[in-house]
Amino acid sequence: MLIEHRGRRPVVPESAYVAPTAVLSGDVVLGERARVLHGAVLSAEDGRIRVGSDVVVMENALVRGRAKHPAVIGDAVLVGPHAHVNGATIEDGVFVATGACVFPGAVAGAGAELRINSVLHVNSVLAPGSVLPIGWIAAGAPRARLFAPGEHDDLWRVQEGLDFPGTVYGVPRGTPMRDLMARQADFYGAHRDDLVLDPPPTGHPVADGPGPRR
Repeated sequence: MLIEHRGRRPVVPESAYVAPTAVLSGDVVLGERARVLHGAVLSAEDGRIRVGSDVVVMENALVRGRAKHPAVIGDAVLVGPHAHVNGATIEDGVFVATGACVFPGAVAGAGAELRINSVLHVNSVLAPGSVLPIGWIAAGAPRARLFAPGEHDDLWRVQEGLDFPGTVYGVPRGTPMRDLMARQADFYGAHRDDLVLDPPPTGHPVADGPGPRR
């Protein structure tokens, strides 16, 4: 499904494939031979998503772009099933395995591997060619440290300064959930004005920019 959001439409080149049950919403641009498989969601909220060539976004993965944190995926990247790439940069040749999470402001360097259920934290940089093991967490910049599950105290000493609530939600730590969720409800309320687009004929891209409302 292709959706116009905030006046922006997805761009799908002729050589790309988007499954009928996948969703591309807003300012999403796919590269040549990109593949977006069933149930995957690429949602450009108030920002953008850019996907390189020969990228496969597998079933039920989520890629989200925001104004301060666009989602940028390089060439020859695999985004595995149920993976979550939120406002992050994934450089060329990165493997993002099943269930891996990459948070806003993060960078996964070229050729890195994020293995099953691993986490690349906000504003953290995983060095090119690095391997983030199954279930481990990478946090910190300019070069992330790797933390095994259970190393909560050591992780917190790094994580606290990365400012997760400020980066992801734009609020200070300790903001009451009622206030936070009122802000989130207002923000995502923009989807009430979305326009579901007719699917493009085979072999034709979807035009960029706003279109007529019907």
